[in-house]
Amino acid sequence: MSRFGSTSTAEFLGSAWARCAQLLPRRGDLAAMRRSPKQDLVAGLAVAIVALPLALAFGVASGLGAQAGLATAVVAGIVAAVFGGSHVQVSGPTGAMTVVLVPVVHHYGAAGVLMVGMLAGVVLVAMAVARMGRYVRFLPVSVIEGFTAGIAVVIALQQVPAALGVRDASGDKVWAIAADAVRQYVQHPQVAPLVVALAVAALMLGGARWRPGVPFSLVGVAIATVAARYFDLGLVPIGHLPASLPAPSLDFVDAGAVSSLMASALAVAALAALESLLCATVADGMSVSEHHDPDRELFGQGMANLVVPVFGGVPATAAIARTAVNVRAGARSRLAAVIHSIVLLAAIFALAPLVSDIPLAALAGVLFATCVRMVETGSIVALMRSTRSDALIVILTFSVTVALDLVTAVGVGVGLAVILALRAVAQSARLEEVPLESGDHTVEEHALLSEHIVAYRLDGPLFFAAAHRLLLELPEIADVKVVILRMSRVTTLDATGAQVLGDTISRLEHRGIVVLLSGIAPGHDEVLASLGVADHLRNRGLIFADTPAAITHARKVLAELSV
Repeated sequence: MSRFGSTSTAEFLGSAWARCAQLLPRRGDLAAMRRSPKQDLVAGLAVAIVALPLALAFGVASGLGAQAGLATAVVAGIVAAVFGGSHVQVSGPTGAMTVVLVPVVHHYGAAGVLMVGMLAGVVLVAMAVARMGRYVRFLPVSVIEGFTAGIAVVIALQQVPAALGVRDASGDKVWAIAADAVRQYVQHPQVAPLVVALAVAALMLGGARWRPGVPFSLVGVAIATVAARYFDLGLVPIGHLPASLPAPSLDFVDAGAVSSLMASALAVAALAALESLLCATVADGMSVSEHHDPDRELFGQGMANLVVPVFGGVPATAAIARTAVNVRAGARSRLAAVIHSIVLLAAIFALAPLVSDIPLAALAGVLFATCVRMVETGSIVALMRSTRSDALIVILTFSVTVALDLVTAVGVGVGLAVILALRAVAQSARLEEVPLESGDHTVEEHALLSEHIVAYRLDGPLFFAAAHRLLLELPEIADVKVVILRMSRVTTLDATGAQVLGDTISRLEHRGIVVLLSGIAPGHDEVLASLGVADHLRNRGLIFADTPAAITHARKVLAELSV
C-alpha cells in the first residue's frame, strides 16, 4: 500500500512539475523582445504616462497609500509581462481590486491586504496548473456588466470624501461613508476640493474625445498639483512618498486570520482571472497576430501577486486601459510592459517630492472619470432589452455590489444565472404524442394501434431540472394497453431523470399498461443500468433499438391480450 501511495504521489508531483514547466517563459518570448525594441520603447513610455496617475489613485483608494500603487505597477508590470500569456498586456492595480481591499484594510490593516494578495497568487497558479483558463471566460456577460457597473459606482462613492475635502467620514458601507461625507460637507462646505475633482474628471472625459492620444489624466493632476503648491487652496496632499520601492518584507497577519481572509483572496483571484483574460481577449482583437494563452496568463498573474506583497503592493491584474494604450502605441512584445515599469521606477526616484504634493481631490477626479469609462452604457442597455433574465441578473448583481459587497454580488449573480439557465433548458424539454408509422398496415391494424397503443417522444434534456415536469405531463390515458416511450432524442440523462423515468414506468404498469422503451443511447443505457432502472424491462426484452421494432412487439402484446 505504501509503495502504491508513494508511486502515485511521485507521478502526481512529476505531472504537476511538467505542467508548471509548460507555463514558464519560452525562448520565443525573448526572441520576440529583440525584434522591435524601438516600438516597444515608445509604447512603454506612453503606457507609463497613463499608468502613473492611475497607480497613485488606485493605491490611495485601496487604503495602503500611493506608494503601494506605484510598487504594484512596477513589480506586477515586470513579473506578469515575463510570465504571462499575452505579449502586449500591462498589469498593475485596478479599481475592481480596491472594492475588495477596502474592507480588508479596515479589519486587518495593511498586513491583511498583503496576505490576501499572496493567497490569491497561490489560487491563480493552481488554476493555471489545473488548466482552468478556458473556463473562467464562461462567466455570463450579464453578471460581468452588472458587477462592473456596481464596481464603478462603489469606486465613485469611495472618492466622495476626498472630492469634498472630508477626512473623517464614517460608516459600515461605502454608501454610508459617502452619505456621512456629504452631511459634513453641507455643514462645513469647501469649494476648492470639489472644483478640482470635477475639473480633472471633466478634462479627462472631454479631452479624450478631443485628442484621444493625449494623457489628460496626467495633465489634470499636474495642473492641480502646481495650483495647490503655489496657492493656498486648502487641498489635502497624498503625503510623503518614499524615493524608492519599499524593502522586501514578509510582515503578514498571523496564521489564525488566514481562514477568514480566504473569501477575500478567492474574490481577488476571481477578479484577477476575469479581468486579465477579458483584457487579453480585447488585446487579441486589437492586434493582427496576437493570440494569448489563457493558462499562462493565469500563471503570470499568480506569480505577480505572489511577488507584489513582498514589496508592500496591492493585488494586481491586467488593465484594459493600459493594455489598449500599449497596443495603440505600437507594442510588439513583452518588452513594452517591462519598459513601462522601469519608467515608473525612475519616476519614483526623480519625482517623489512633487508626487507627494498631489492633492487627493485630483486623484478623486481621475477615478471619477475612470468610473465613467468603466460603464459600457450601450452594452447594459442592450442587455436590459434582450431578455428579462439578463435584465434581472444585471439589476440584481449591480444592486448587491453597491449595497453589500463584490464577493456576495458575484455569487448571487452567477447563482441566479445558473438557475435561470437551468429553467430555460428544462422548459426546452418536450413530451409529445407521435403518430405510429411502421410499414404497411391494414385499416383494421391502424385502428387497433390508434386505439390501444400510444407512443410518446421525449425531446431534449431529461435531468433534475426537467424530469419531474416532463414525465408528470404523461396524461391519464384511458383504454390503452401499450405505451411506447421513444428516447432517441433525449440529449441528457442524469440520475434524477433516470429515477423519475423508473417511477413513471411503475405508475403506468400499476394501471395494467405494458411499457416499451426504444432508441436509448448507449450512454443513457449505462445510467439506467447502474441505477437499476427498467431492469425488469431489459430482462423481459421490452427495450428495443428503434421504434418500428417496438411497434411490432406491441402488436404481439395486443394479439396475446385479445386471445
